[in-house]
Amino acid sequence: QVLLVESGGGLVQAGGSLRLSCAASQRFLSTAFMGWFRQAPGKEREFVASIRWTGTKYYADSLKGRFTITRDNPKITVYLEMNSLKPEDTAVYYCAADVHNTLNYWRQEEYDYWGQGTQVTVSS
Repeated sequence: QVLLVESGGGLVQAGGSLRLSCAASQRFLSTAFMGWFRQAPGKEREFVASIRWTGTKYYADSLKGRFTITRDNPKITVYLEMNSLKPEDTAVYYCAADVHNTLNYWRQEEYDYWGQGTQVTVSS
């Protein structure tokens, strides 16, 4: 049963923008703490951003100002707007959901459900 489905990845030139979407298929995820992680080739998965159903947002320090996370609670969808993209942003981006509303938002172990990932490639 697929609970989270990401979309919006693709190939973009450096300096460009992309908007990722993550749609949850089950209503119980409408109040889940939702996040984005990414994994570049040869690297560990890292935290990107997350958002509580109340709207409180968290970002990786290195991405503040370029990435924006939002959510549409009625649609149970989370978005990641990525601007001024750099080649080092190239990675598979994963959507995740935590139903316990963890305080450790940066820890992937805290998230209960994961999407399949969407590839983002930024060319120089």
